[in-house]
Amino acid sequence: MFENIRIVLVNTSHPGNIGGAARAIKNMGLSRLYLVSPKEYPADRAVWRAANALDVLDNAVVVETLDEAIGGCALVVGTSARDRRIPWPLLNPRECGERVWQESASHDVAIIFGREDRGLTNDELHKCTYHVHIPSNPEYSSLNLAAAVQVLCYEVRMASLVDAEGLIPALTEWDVPPARAEDLEMYFQHLEQALVDIGFHDRDNPRQTMARLRRLYSRIRLDEMELSILRGVLTAIQNFAFKMKKLTGSSENK
Repeated sequence: MFENIRIVLVNTSHPGNIGGAARAIKNMGLSRLYLVSPKEYPADRAVWRAANALDVLDNAVVVETLDEAIGGCALVVGTSARDRRIPWPLLNPRECGERVWQESASHDVAIIFGREDRGLTNDELHKCTYHVHIPSNPEYSSLNLAAAVQVLCYEVRMASLVDAEGLIPALTEWDVPPARAEDLEMYFQHLEQALVDIGFHDRDNPRQTMARLRRLYSRIRLDEMELSILRGVLTAIQNFAFKMKKLTGSSENK
């Protein structure tokens, strides 16, 4: 189950934090590290901070986009240090550890950490199923990146130990697996285009339409079959809208 859990660092500025995160990951029994467009990597400072976790660094997967890093994952948790304009389904670290551990039994899971200075962007957080917030001291809430990784990896570790004692209830089995991150992203692109086609959504004045729809679907947790049905519904709507436009155009020409 540990092998199904990815730790994803986005656009990390300081290579020492990458090394520190690698050490935190290995301390807690995890091993999969994904780096999204790091500012400086490979780097000696990452190696120095990693100590005896060089195997985690050696096997780290470096990608250009967050979509690549979370591809294949059916649960994506993004770290958020502040309240957002549009609240998202939120977990505390203990709940995050349990949820990640439970779902790692059946599919890949990702925990995403943002930039040292400003965390994850709203667009990146909108790709997440849940957000997790570490309740640090409000008078000094800034948490080092590697320390934040340590906290959440520790909670995953604790969940695994509690589970070994049979004290974590299994998730209710579903008849179809949950939709993967990349399939959901394609659906949201399809949904936005369909809403544009029927005149409901204006890309030049988007307001919060797509963000709120993403939040709605995050609460629901679509499975693969449901997502396929919805894609079919969108295609039918687009086809109908296209036919209506043709009929209207023909009438106007006459």
